[in-house]
Amino acid sequence: MQRNYWLPTILVALALSACNDGNNDYYPIGPRANIQVLHASPDAPEMAVLIDDQLAVGELHYGEGTGEFSVPAGTHTVTIQALNPSGPTTIAGPNTLDFEQNNDYVIAAEGAVAAISAQVYSHPLSVVASSSTRVQVVHAAPNAAKLAVYLTAPGADLTTSTPFGTAVFMGAIGPTDIPAGQYEIRITAGGQTTPVLFDSGTITLSGGDDLVLSVLQNTGPGSATVTLGIVDAYGDNSRLYDAATPANLRVVHDSPDAPPISVIANGNAASPLVPSLSYENFTAYAAVTPGAYTLDITPAGTPSDVLVSSSLPLNAGDEQTLYVMGTTATLGTLVTEDHRRRVATEAKLRIIQGSPFAGNVDVYLTAPGAGIASASPIYQAIPFTGDTGFQGFVAGSYDLTITLAGSMTAAIGPTTIKIANSGVYTAVVRDAAGGGAPLGLIMLDDFAP
Repeated sequence: MQRNYWLPTILVALALSACNDGNNDYYPIGPRANIQVLHASPDAPEMAVLIDDQLAVGELHYGEGTGEFSVPAGTHTVTIQALNPSGPTTIAGPNTLDFEQNNDYVIAAEGAVAAISAQVYSHPLSVVASSSTRVQVVHAAPNAAKLAVYLTAPGADLTTSTPFGTAVFMGAIGPTDIPAGQYEIRITAGGQTTPVLFDSGTITLSGGDDLVLSVLQNTGPGSATVTLGIVDAYGDNSRLYDAATPANLRVVHDSPDAPPISVIANGNAASPLVPSLSYENFTAYAAVTPGAYTLDITPAGTPSDVLVSSSLPLNAGDEQTLYVMGTTATLGTLVTEDHRRRVATEAKLRIIQGSPFAGNVDVYLTAPGAGIASASPIYQAIPFTGDTGFQGFVAGSYDLTITLAGSMTAAIGPTTIKIANSGVYTAVVRDAAGGGAPLGLIMLDDFAP
């Protein structure tokens, strides 16, 4: 699980309210309350949370939550800010809330960013027994109506099972303490047992854990309507996908002197993952069964001539791109994690340095026609195979100029690009066919819908 951190303010102290009976070294006493914050808005950027105008949560990603932290009981204001490229922007609040002594409050930012709301769910603080798991389910998926959540023994017949609870959007179920052990979580439309909209498969719930399960709008691979974001009282986050969720894989041919290539998965030359792909071209994302893969890159139609191999684990919910890069003499691969969730308040742009000829490059993004003489690069000295990752930018028209590192002479561009809010854009630096200059760009994602 990924450890999530937050910034302590206004006498904030970690409240280990969910620790088991054998690990209760500190328990909040006196006039205090606990708070846990969730980011459940499917198209909002990273968020910050202010309590009484002081920063309490510095950066929170979609589907994740903080651990529990304590504040003095009483009235406080809570403000949620979107971390936009132009600076933090308030999207919910300030809301004045009364936090009662020895209560625990889950504050969830829910809904599309245009209609976001901070929902508050409260319950009394108590210790979770070592033989139990505390489960609270928050319905935070704006694309789903009333839902029934089943928490059963693995394989149990839903027609004879009682739902753990039902909830409408912005509603919640629990928290409820259940025996620790193996379960299967299935979600259906409220009042129905079929079709199953989400099926976790067999999972294990550990004793002493205090879990908030956020039913989230699925923004990634697969046909499931929702996924589950899970956070415990310490801020450990994980994502639970429907058992049938695939991984998505895309391939880009960026080797300037290589012939058209095939990509063969786990030795299956009779049915290549990619039969033939020529230079500067790329595939669409393909749904792939999760697992461990060995991907052999060969000349198209010559499966016995392996140019390079790449070992690649593909997990459910992953979206990745395999770039075949370099000259044939030094052929290699680059694999990127493609976080393609669309954000309503920004454009997401990434630059890949795929030119073996160029070496390190500088990247400029300027107003159309402004030139780069008085500009500073947005990225400096990106090396061959370098990846900036997706970064948020203010929507608009720009000139994209790429130079060899330290030079003010354009090697590419200026190329006018237009990027829009909710857009996802990738530009890959490439050599000319055969290698060397003139350099160019392979335009991916919303540059080439």
